[in-house]
Amino acid sequence: MSTTGNDKTFDHASKVRDMTSRSGVYRMLDADGTVLYVGKAKNLKKRVASYFTSKADESPRIRSMVRQIHDIEVTITRNEAEALVLENNLIKELRPRYNVLFRDDKSYPYIQLSEHEYPRLSLYRGSRKQKGRYFGPYPSVGAVRRTLNLMQKLFQIRQCSDSFFSNRSRPCLQYQIKRCTAPCVGYISAEDYARDVKHAVMFLEGRNEEVIEALRQPMQEASDRLDFERAAQYRDQIQNLRQVQEEHHRSDPDADLDVIACAQREGLTCVQVFFVRNGTNIGHRSYFPQHARDASVDDVLAAFIQQYYLASDVEKAIPATFLTSDAPADEAVLEQVLGERAGRKVQIVTRPRGERARWLEMAQENAGLALAQQTAKDQNLQRRLEDLQKALELPEPPERMECFDISHTQGEATVASCVVFGPQGPIKSDYRRFNIKDITPGDDYAAMAQAIQRRYTRVKKEEGRLPDVLLIDGGKGQVQQALNVLEELQVPGMYVLGVAKGPGRRPGLETLILEDGQASKHLSPDSPALHLIQHIRDEAHRFAISGHRAARGKARTVSQLEQIEGVGSRRRQELIRYFGGLQGVARAGVEELAKVPGINKNLARRIYDSLHGSA
Repeated sequence: MSTTGNDKTFDHASKVRDMTSRSGVYRMLDADGTVLYVGKAKNLKKRVASYFTSKADESPRIRSMVRQIHDIEVTITRNEAEALVLENNLIKELRPRYNVLFRDDKSYPYIQLSEHEYPRLSLYRGSRKQKGRYFGPYPSVGAVRRTLNLMQKLFQIRQCSDSFFSNRSRPCLQYQIKRCTAPCVGYISAEDYARDVKHAVMFLEGRNEEVIEALRQPMQEASDRLDFERAAQYRDQIQNLRQVQEEHHRSDPDADLDVIACAQREGLTCVQVFFVRNGTNIGHRSYFPQHARDASVDDVLAAFIQQYYLASDVEKAIPATFLTSDAPADEAVLEQVLGERAGRKVQIVTRPRGERARWLEMAQENAGLALAQQTAKDQNLQRRLEDLQKALELPEPPERMECFDISHTQGEATVASCVVFGPQGPIKSDYRRFNIKDITPGDDYAAMAQAIQRRYTRVKKEEGRLPDVLLIDGGKGQVQQALNVLEELQVPGMYVLGVAKGPGRRPGLETLILEDGQASKHLSPDSPALHLIQHIRDEAHRFAISGHRAARGKARTVSQLEQIEGVGSRRRQELIRYFGGLQGVARAGVEELAKVPGINKNLARRIYDSLHGSA
């Protein structure tokens, strides 16, 4: 039997005895009702019972989890494949502490082809609800930008924004350097542009040879009618495509697969993924799962494939073949569910041959290298955390640190930032900004108090996680504001540390204001703890000032528009709608402004002069 933190005994024997033997999903809950773990099973009764055996007790992770179990809930499904899908959805929603968790990255970049008369190629992130065709996902923004740059060179498809395109009266620089055919001013017919778009799509689909064959006929036709300039353009395009083929040599041109390798070392795990489309490796990414220190490689691979490929925003990107360094858990069920999502057969291969074996070997080498680098980084960060523990006389190294900073320009557009760090470094998904209102401009004390109050009022209300150490960029006054707010909110057990700038703002001379708000100390300039504090403080400053600049620019543009005679609320709304935002209005020229409904040439000139400080 196991006991929970509230000393109540959990009778697992009776729970298992009354459990069904059908397939489904089980959830382990602690005394507070928080889900500790989500799993699936072909036989729920047999699988849940396995957690309470002597063999399961050999695993530190399972032993720790079982000690906290207060209840077990189950959901019956029709089959194991349905259970796998439900398990994946619950893991994403609940993010249980003892599951293998990967970052829920919904921002993978795509190339989007719009549905305009003259379509645009652009980098796109998001849910893909906009009309158009999408190619990807790509492993990084850099991979998309390289591809878009190549597309401009080969096919000269426009990549400018719609507002820029619709307001042109003459070709832009891209036309001059032969990266666009200037459809904005009618230098190419819709028919010819559509042909270029068709060839671009074929190229993105990997049908390079078909594109070359499609270009041969118009090249010959242009030559026959003595249009040698046009024929030369086709010739150069074919040569560029041939060059691309040579630079991206593909021994397996029809390969459409992802290569997934897993490496483990010193309790850490890395999953390395290479994305191969139409025989070309378009990039790779490294993933470091949370809570995987006691997880097996097959469990990690299964968790990764579930959490990434069964996400709604990437389901169309499921490749026909997966090459994996090890067989993932429940391989057959994974193949079935992935195949159903993709609408075709999907195969997981663990022992490839030939070129595919070399791809897998390369992925394994990269996984090992990335893991070694991450291990060294973690060890360095761990040393800093341990040094901080000693410097502040904490009972243990902090697991979570938050830092606040305030940014404004003479009291204008005051913004507070909160950045969050954990044992692996920045936790950017938890970063927050606060637009400070209803205070005396320039009152940093009031700004700090408001930001901390808003932050931890919400954390308490939503029962979120509080930091072990709260860093305040400032001296005793700011620290006292933080202590007052935390006392009012009744937030206990948080170490508050002020970081006051040294003489001349020189790094290494900072004064640390300790948790009582009065005592202070200095750390050696080469102290690992001080380096960690500086890193967190600088990140908070960067995050605050970037938010402040954006808020200030927006406020100034709105203010200036409100002061222009003849620009009322309706015309302001029309300007913002036409240019897609205040930044677009600020960048527009007189001729572009005059194209907005209700804005004549004289008013456009007044608007331009006001926004650009002209007399």
